[in-house]
Formats: sequence, C-alpha cells, structure tokens
Amino acid sequence: MSSMTQTTPAKHPRRESERGFTLVEMLVVITIIGLIMGLIGPRVLNYLSESKTKAARIQLQSFSSALDLFYLDVGRYPSTSEGLAALAQRPAGLNTWNGPYLKGGAVPKDPWNAAYVYRAPGDHGPFDILSYGADGQEGGTGTAADIVLGTQTSARGE
Repeated sequence: MSSMTQTTPAKHPRRESERGFTLVEMLVVITIIGLIMGLIGPRVLNYLSESKTKAARIQLQSFSSALDLFYLDVGRYPSTSEGLAALAQRPAGLNTWNGPYLKGGAVPKDPWNAAYVYRAPGDHGPFDILSYGADGQEGGTGTAADIVLGTQTSARGE
C-alpha cells in the first residue's frame, strides 16, 4: 500500500491587529442596543411630540399678539372669513391696516403641517385660534388633543 501523506496547512499565528468579534459577541451587543432602544425610544418619541405641542402653543401666542396689533390699527379683530390671512395681507377696504403683522408676511402652518383654525367671535373670548393636533381632527386626547388659544384678555380688555 502506498502511504498517503497528509499535509496540513501551516497555521499562521494571529496577529493582534487581526482580531475580530465572534458572532456571539456581536449578538450580545445587538441585544443590548435593542434593549436600550426599547427603553429609551418611547421617551424620545414622547419628547418629540411634546415639543411639537409646545411649538404650536408658542405660535398661537404669536398669533394672539399679532391679532392685538391688528385690533389696535383697525379697531376690530379679523372676521372668521378673513381669518389669520388678514395678518399677512391687507383685507379689502381696510385703510388703517399697517401689516403684515406676522414675520415673513405669511401665516405658518402648525407643527403637523396643517392650517390653524381661527374663529371670531370665539367661544373663549373675542377670537379662538386652534390646532387640531397630531391627528388633524377635532377632539382627541394625548398628542392628538386640540391645542386651543381662547384669549380672555385682548387689546380691547375683554
């Protein structure tokens, strides 16, 4: 019988720079990252939705100030049909209008990219301004709740 010679590949010693991660180590790291995201992710999303609500409230206050300036110049608040657009563009027949009363000369949309709703007279004062929130529909709770600015004090002291 002929003898078979087996050759084994020469083992190269691993260098320090050639080290890698094992599959188990990678799975452990991915699991830890997943757990952290599972715990922290909802809080981050909650902060983001709260910041949109706060931004909407700030815009509503800005509208209120602009509406008071409009009132001081014109002697009345814009009608519901004139809406918030009366703060950016002169309504027909108003010679005492000294606007635009909003920066940029345009009415911004709410943080959810929907138009604000303006009513005059309002349920809470001479005007109401509101955003329908995240769901874009009247009513709702949580992040979908309406954000309403009903002013009790205005330029005419009501």
